[in-house]
Amino acid sequence: MLTSAVKFENSEIFARTLDEKDELKGLRELFYIPTRQSLSDTSGKRRLEQPDGDQCIYLAGNSLGLQPKRVKDYICEELEDWAYLGVEGHFNGRHPWLPYHENVADMSARLVGAKPIEVVVMNTLTTNLHLMMVSFYQPKKERYKILVESNAFPSDQYAVASQAKFHGYNPADAIIELKPREGEETMRTEDILDVIEKHGSEIALILLGNVNYLTGQAFQVVPLAQKAHEKGCYMGLNLAHGAGNLHLQLHDWGVDFAVWCSYKYLNSGPGGLAGCFVHERHKDDFGLPRFAGWWGHNKTTRFKMGPEFEPLPGAEGWQLSNPPIFPLAALRASLELFDQVGMKKLREKGDLLTGYLEYLLSCVPQGTLSIITPSAPEQRGSQLSIRFTRDPKAMLNAFKEEGVICDFREPDIIRATPAPMYNTFLDVYRFAGIVSSFARSGG
Repeated sequence: MLTSAVKFENSEIFARTLDEKDELKGLRELFYIPTRQSLSDTSGKRRLEQPDGDQCIYLAGNSLGLQPKRVKDYICEELEDWAYLGVEGHFNGRHPWLPYHENVADMSARLVGAKPIEVVVMNTLTTNLHLMMVSFYQPKKERYKILVESNAFPSDQYAVASQAKFHGYNPADAIIELKPREGEETMRTEDILDVIEKHGSEIALILLGNVNYLTGQAFQVVPLAQKAHEKGCYMGLNLAHGAGNLHLQLHDWGVDFAVWCSYKYLNSGPGGLAGCFVHERHKDDFGLPRFAGWWGHNKTTRFKMGPEFEPLPGAEGWQLSNPPIFPLAALRASLELFDQVGMKKLREKGDLLTGYLEYLLSCVPQGTLSIITPSAPEQRGSQLSIRFTRDPKAMLNAFKEEGVICDFREPDIIRATPAPMYNTFLDVYRFAGIVSSFARSGG
């Protein structure tokens, strides 16, 4: 594996040399890469295979990951079992549907650094967030506030505000927002610790995006979780931009819960199923308030259809309904790749890819752009959030014409994410070259 000690060079030969030495380079062949023709094709005739030279520079894996080629086969297996077996597919399919979600439990646990009993795949991210807040946001007269980052993903902001309202509080009073220092883009760990120290006795729940969706900053979880628990606060994480991106250690970090989606870095497809972590120390705490559903009921008595809910221990006890099989099949196809390689190696390559992109962008003519994502690898994943001096939406359209796919986030940020599963060093070299060309030509 290449190391971060590599001295970068701004040349195509150097980028190709890095790709040649990359022991994970074969993973790219396991994904469909969009082509420039496919993006402009309005005929309805889809061609999945195109020459390599025609492939897009896809840097939007933080928004929607690419499709693993085995997804189609995995879903087709379930379609065939449904066609031939009907309801008996729950018991006699090639991968019986009744316990199908268990096929991804161990892989999901390894992905996020958890024990299998701490993890379940279910629902979608914000649904899981609400289910967790039912249990871990327990406001009391003197302790009712929620601490979040000021530029958290809007869905998180809506969720915590609605939870505060549900419990009879004014969100303007119940929600404390963390803000960077004047003139800075990202939060300092010591400033977050100071806020928890000052307001800890009022805070019922601390909820942070493990990686902030806008800035790309990765928070230093361990000291924050320790301070939260020292002050008697529950702490949860939104791993939408962390799962499949960072080398996570949720059990050891000691957070109370975490939720994540799977359609970004985890490549499970649009609207793919989400994941949920509940720390082992809560596995038998059946006194925690929760919303109940039959799939969270004791498996040995579930089909006796009794009137009393008997929750399963661990994260499975928060399930509501039997899960959708086709999205699970898509997720299984992708998780097998993560399990095969391991997040440690993926993050090593990701750090090198992102560092190379950062270096190349530093070679672009001055005054063209600034990067608001922290430069230290331990404070970010694969995403770089870039602020251009010209209209970013116009830049995004110009990139698309050149076969580059990234994304825009208000008010003025283009996010570029070289995902180590399928992006190459040549991808980031070509992207930086396009940026530099636009800068020199005035766009």
